[in-house]
Amino acid sequence: MKKTIQELLLVENKKLNHDNFRLVLQAENELPPIFPGQFVNVEIKKATEIFLRRPFSVLDVDPEKKQFSLLVKILGRGSKVFTEYQAGDKVSVIFPLGNGFSMPEPTDKVLLIGGGSGVAPMLFLSKICGLKADQVHVLLGARSSNDHVDVREYLPNGHFYFTTEDGSLGEEGFVTNHSVYKSELADFDKIYTCGPNPMMKAVAADAAKAGVFCEVSLENMMACGFGVCLCCVEKTTSGHKCVCTDGPVFNIKELTWQI
Repeated sequence: MKKTIQELLLVENKKLNHDNFRLVLQAENELPPIFPGQFVNVEIKKATEIFLRRPFSVLDVDPEKKQFSLLVKILGRGSKVFTEYQAGDKVSVIFPLGNGFSMPEPTDKVLLIGGGSGVAPMLFLSKICGLKADQVHVLLGARSSNDHVDVREYLPNGHFYFTTEDGSLGEEGFVTNHSVYKSELADFDKIYTCGPNPMMKAVAADAAKAGVFCEVSLENMMACGFGVCLCCVEKTTSGHKCVCTDGPVFNIKELTWQI
């Protein structure tokens, strides 16, 4: 897929909770196709000591307005400075990068599991997967209710479930402890997940055991986005691959997690 480097206009910076922000960027020309699971690399010019671009997941796309939004979680100096940008600022962005999730079949019942910044592609996928709401089940996990982002605009897209480690929202525990996950996992035709590695590895193991198709979106350090820096290399069943170019989405059968 063709990549482009553009100076985009930041039109909105909305704080979603204490360390998550939604930044909306607008292009002058028509956007290329962007799919759930793909990401962008942003130059943080206001952090002059940071030389490498930072990767961020795409949260939503509005082709008519020539806009797309990013979910930016403060994890370090680069992401913190980016969340301090204001509407009207110009941002240098390379996009779209990587490969997105496989779209489900019209008759599929799917489970989307997100944690941390990994909720972004899950929300995006719930919106454009083309399925009826009854076919889409979205399970989101976080440490507490304060760490969950507001998903009210996505609720019409499916059935939503929440877990928190402290029990302050939804069921207490990890996503793999949720009652729907534990009782209905084998009933799904496809499982998609993105989030912390321990979470994805646990979901992958359970999906493999249940014989359910499963794709994961890896969050390895993707500094260049072109497979040059080799920061994001992942061992697969067919050798080492760059997550930024061969992924970030992989079928769990391609990974060596279960070996």
